[in-house]
Amino acid sequence: MIDEKLKTEINGLINDYPSHRPALVMALHAVMREHGHILKNDILGLAEIFNEHPAEIESVATFYTMFRFEPSGKCRIEICTNVSCMLAGSNEIAGHLKEKLGIEFGETTEDGLFTLEEVECLAACDLAPAIAVNGEFVGPVNIEKIDEIIDKWRGANKLR
Repeated sequence: MIDEKLKTEINGLINDYPSHRPALVMALHAVMREHGHILKNDILGLAEIFNEHPAEIESVATFYTMFRFEPSGKCRIEICTNVSCMLAGSNEIAGHLKEKLGIEFGETTEDGLFTLEEVECLAACDLAPAIAVNGEFVGPVNIEKIDEIIDKWRGANKLR
Protein backbone atom coordinates (compact mmCIF):
# COMPACT_ATOMS: atom_id res chain seq x y z
CA MET A 1 0.00 0.00 0.00
CA ILE A 2 1.32 3.41 -0.90
CA ASP A 3 1.00 5.68 2.12
CA GLU A 4 0.71 9.47 2.04
CA LYS A 5 4.42 10.04 2.64
CA LEU A 6 5.34 7.85 -0.34
CA LYS A 7 2.62 9.47 -2.49
CA THR A 8 4.11 12.87 -1.70
CA GLU A 9 7.57 11.64 -2.68
CA ILE A 10 6.27 10.14 -5.93
CA ASN A 11 4.35 13.31 -6.81
CA GLY A 12 7.58 15.23 -6.25
CA LEU A 13 9.32 12.88 -8.69
CA ILE A 14 6.59 13.45 -11.25
CA ASN A 15 7.11 17.19 -10.95
CA ASP A 16 10.84 16.73 -11.70
CA TYR A 17 10.13 15.52 -15.25
CA PRO A 18 8.52 17.23 -18.26
CA SER A 19 5.95 14.41 -18.42
CA HIS A 20 4.84 11.90 -15.83
CA ARG A 21 5.93 8.74 -17.67
CA PRO A 22 9.73 9.03 -17.08
CA ALA A 23 9.11 9.34 -13.34
CA LEU A 24 7.58 5.86 -13.20
CA VAL A 25 10.90 4.00 -12.94
CA MET A 26 11.99 6.31 -10.12
CA ALA A 27 8.62 5.78 -8.42
CA LEU A 28 9.09 2.01 -8.65
CA HIS A 29 12.52 2.43 -7.02
CA ALA A 30 10.88 4.43 -4.23
CA VAL A 31 8.33 1.66 -3.66
CA MET A 32 11.11 -0.94 -3.58
CA ARG A 33 13.10 1.12 -1.09
CA GLU A 34 10.02 1.51 1.11
CA HIS A 35 8.58 -2.02 0.93
CA GLY A 36 11.52 -4.20 -0.17
CA HIS A 37 9.51 -5.52 -3.10
CA ILE A 38 6.50 -4.52 -5.18
CA LEU A 39 3.07 -5.70 -4.12
CA LYS A 40 -0.09 -5.90 -6.25
CA ASN A 41 -1.51 -3.02 -4.20
CA ASP A 42 1.58 -0.95 -5.08
CA ILE A 43 0.85 -1.47 -8.79
CA LEU A 44 -2.75 -0.35 -8.22
CA GLY A 45 -1.61 2.66 -6.19
CA LEU A 46 0.90 3.72 -8.85
CA ALA A 47 -1.74 3.28 -11.55
CA GLU A 48 -3.94 5.72 -9.66
CA ILE A 49 -1.14 8.24 -9.09
CA PHE A 50 0.05 8.07 -12.71
CA ASN A 51 -3.48 7.87 -14.12
CA GLU A 52 -2.50 4.73 -16.07
CA HIS A 53 -3.97 1.26 -16.36
CA PRO A 54 -2.37 -1.14 -13.85
CA ALA A 55 -1.16 -3.27 -16.79
CA GLU A 56 0.95 -0.32 -17.98
CA ILE A 57 2.60 0.01 -14.57
CA GLU A 58 3.16 -3.74 -14.34
CA SER A 59 4.64 -3.87 -17.85
CA VAL A 60 7.30 -1.34 -16.87
CA ALA A 61 7.99 -3.04 -13.53
CA THR A 62 8.36 -6.49 -15.08
CA PHE A 63 10.58 -5.25 -17.90
CA TYR A 64 13.46 -4.41 -15.53
CA THR A 65 15.16 -7.16 -13.53
CA MET A 66 15.91 -4.79 -10.65
CA PHE A 67 12.29 -4.77 -9.52
CA ARG A 68 11.23 -7.65 -7.31
CA PHE A 69 7.75 -8.98 -6.62
CA GLU A 70 8.78 -11.38 -3.87
CA PRO A 71 10.66 -10.65 -0.64
CA SER A 72 14.39 -11.17 -0.89
CA GLY A 73 17.14 -11.79 1.60
CA LYS A 74 18.68 -9.04 3.69
CA CYS A 75 21.76 -9.31 1.48
CA ARG A 76 20.86 -9.34 -2.22
CA ILE A 77 23.84 -10.35 -4.35
CA GLU A 78 23.57 -9.68 -8.06
CA ILE A 79 26.26 -11.10 -10.29
CA CYS A 80 26.87 -9.90 -13.81
CA THR A 81 27.28 -12.73 -16.31
CA ASN A 82 27.57 -10.59 -19.44
CA VAL A 83 30.58 -10.92 -21.75
CA SER A 84 33.04 -8.62 -19.96
CA CYS A 85 32.40 -10.16 -16.57
CA MET A 86 32.19 -13.69 -17.96
CA LEU A 87 35.58 -13.33 -19.62
CA ALA A 88 36.98 -12.05 -16.32
CA GLY A 89 35.68 -15.06 -14.39
CA SER A 90 32.08 -14.41 -13.32
CA ASN A 91 31.06 -18.00 -14.12
CA GLU A 92 33.54 -19.28 -11.52
CA ILE A 93 32.36 -16.65 -9.03
CA ALA A 94 28.72 -17.63 -9.67
CA GLY A 95 29.52 -21.30 -9.14
CA HIS A 96 31.30 -20.53 -5.89
CA LEU A 97 28.41 -18.38 -4.64
CA LYS A 98 25.86 -21.08 -5.47
CA GLU A 99 27.93 -23.71 -3.68
CA LYS A 100 28.76 -21.57 -0.64
CA LEU A 101 25.18 -20.35 -0.18
CA GLY A 102 23.50 -23.60 -1.21
CA ILE A 103 21.09 -21.83 -3.57
CA GLU A 104 20.60 -21.20 -7.28
CA PHE A 105 19.93 -17.92 -9.07
CA GLY A 106 16.60 -16.45 -8.02
CA GLU A 107 16.59 -18.23 -4.66
CA THR A 108 16.96 -17.09 -1.07
CA THR A 109 18.80 -18.98 1.66
CA GLU A 110 16.61 -20.71 4.25
CA ASP A 111 17.69 -18.23 6.92
CA GLY A 112 16.46 -15.35 4.73
CA LEU A 113 19.87 -13.71 4.73
CA PHE A 114 21.03 -14.05 1.09
CA THR A 115 19.32 -13.82 -2.28
CA LEU A 116 21.37 -14.58 -5.38
CA GLU A 117 20.45 -13.00 -8.71
CA GLU A 118 21.98 -13.26 -12.16
CA VAL A 119 21.88 -9.99 -14.06
CA GLU A 120 22.58 -9.35 -17.70
CA CYS A 121 24.70 -6.28 -17.06
CA LEU A 122 25.58 -4.08 -14.10
CA ALA A 123 27.18 -1.45 -16.36
CA ALA A 124 30.37 -1.87 -14.35
CA CYS A 125 32.64 -3.47 -16.96
CA ASP A 126 35.64 -1.63 -15.52
CA LEU A 127 35.09 -3.64 -12.31
CA ALA A 128 34.80 -7.04 -14.04
CA PRO A 129 33.98 -9.48 -12.67
CA ALA A 130 31.46 -7.34 -10.85
CA ILE A 131 28.69 -7.92 -8.36
CA ALA A 132 26.26 -5.63 -6.62
CA VAL A 133 25.53 -6.14 -2.94
CA ASN A 134 22.25 -4.43 -2.07
CA GLY A 135 22.76 -2.10 -5.01
CA GLU A 136 26.39 -1.21 -4.30
CA PHE A 137 28.94 -2.25 -6.90
CA VAL A 138 31.86 -4.41 -5.81
CA GLY A 139 34.66 -5.44 -8.12
CA PRO A 140 36.71 -6.80 -9.37
CA VAL A 141 35.79 -9.74 -7.17
CA ASN A 142 37.51 -13.04 -6.63
CA ILE A 143 36.71 -16.08 -4.49
CA GLU A 144 38.43 -14.59 -1.44
CA LYS A 145 36.48 -11.31 -1.73
CA ILE A 146 33.21 -13.23 -2.08
CA ASP A 147 34.02 -15.24 1.05
CA GLU A 148 34.78 -12.02 2.96
CA ILE A 149 31.45 -10.49 1.94
CA ILE A 150 29.47 -13.57 2.93
CA ASP A 151 31.32 -14.01 6.22
CA LYS A 152 30.84 -10.32 7.06
CA TRP A 153 27.08 -10.53 6.47
CA ARG A 154 26.75 -13.77 8.41
CA GLY A 155 28.75 -12.35 11.31
CA ALA A 156 26.84 -9.09 11.42
CA ASN A 157 23.51 -10.91 11.45
CA LYS A 158 24.47 -13.35 14.24
CA LEU A 159 24.58 -10.42 16.64
CA ARG A 160 20.95 -9.47 16.01
